[in-house]
Amino acid sequence: MPDTDMTVTADDGTRLAGTLTLPDDPGPHPAVLLLHGSGPLDRDGNTPRLPVNLGPPLAAALAADGIATLRYDRRGAGTTPGRWQAAGFTGNRRDAAAALDALAGRPDVRADAVGVIGHSEGALHAMALGSRPGVRAVVLLAGYARPGEDAFRWQARSILATLPAPARLLRRPIRAIGNRVLARIGRTSTDVARVAGLPVNARWLRENLVHDTRDDLAAITAPVLAVTGEKDLQVDPADLGVIRGLVQGEAEVHRVPDLTHVLRRDPARPTLRSYRRLLREPVDPGLLALVTSWLARRLDPAPCGTSAERPTA
Repeated sequence: MPDTDMTVTADDGTRLAGTLTLPDDPGPHPAVLLLHGSGPLDRDGNTPRLPVNLGPPLAAALAADGIATLRYDRRGAGTTPGRWQAAGFTGNRRDAAAALDALAGRPDVRADAVGVIGHSEGALHAMALGSRPGVRAVVLLAGYARPGEDAFRWQARSILATLPAPARLLRRPIRAIGNRVLARIGRTSTDVARVAGLPVNARWLRENLVHDTRDDLAAITAPVLAVTGEKDLQVDPADLGVIRGLVQGEAEVHRVPDLTHVLRRDPARPTLRSYRRLLREPVDPGLLALVTSWLARRLDPAPCGTSAERPTA
């Protein structure tokens, strides 16, 4: 399973540093672009405080099934230059599109067998890339199907419900504060704003809050696998039904018992405070198996011109 350094040149000339993981067999290979969640994440999906570490195990599992994977450091993270606050939500999307083009253009990658996997924010960008010509498969891990502001408000209610009873009694004043914060963010024009003395990525929020992922989903014709955990506090699992109803082609959805937003299972009551404990565990192996087997059936890692059969489960 060789890892190769790969640099993607974005539309403004920024060089996004990444890793291409290739199968051991000779190429060209089917390949997927892996897009992580929000924030200044490196190519493995990590920040110092939230090491989701999705990249290495997923790339290894895919390589074992004959599929290459590209993942890259966000602007201002890892070894990619720049400021992640200046990119915003739409800038992250443009970078993802540049990475997909670079991946499909490699001689060791089959341009007729390229897919995209996104987790959290990455799933939202995967929805937009899913309608591009040549994309053969789309995997959405914890992606929502609604306007960004609706998703933000659902997340706030979900998290508030997990807090101790005294805090829940303050839901009305907390909701009022949230409304004022959203209104203030909407009036800003800077990359960063200060809310209660803390810096907030204002550009990203402004762009995300007004984006409606349902438009992107309705344009997808490639097969879609959508997975959200039953215990996801940040994305409503009920949106899986909306995803299935909107995409034009095949859609397979899974609402996974005990799976959380950080892609680990937790039999206990979910809270944000449990993330640190859960992230000491590996990414759920059942999730990895589901994603790799589904992609293998859609991207067909058998070499071009052969009729080798692949398992269907």
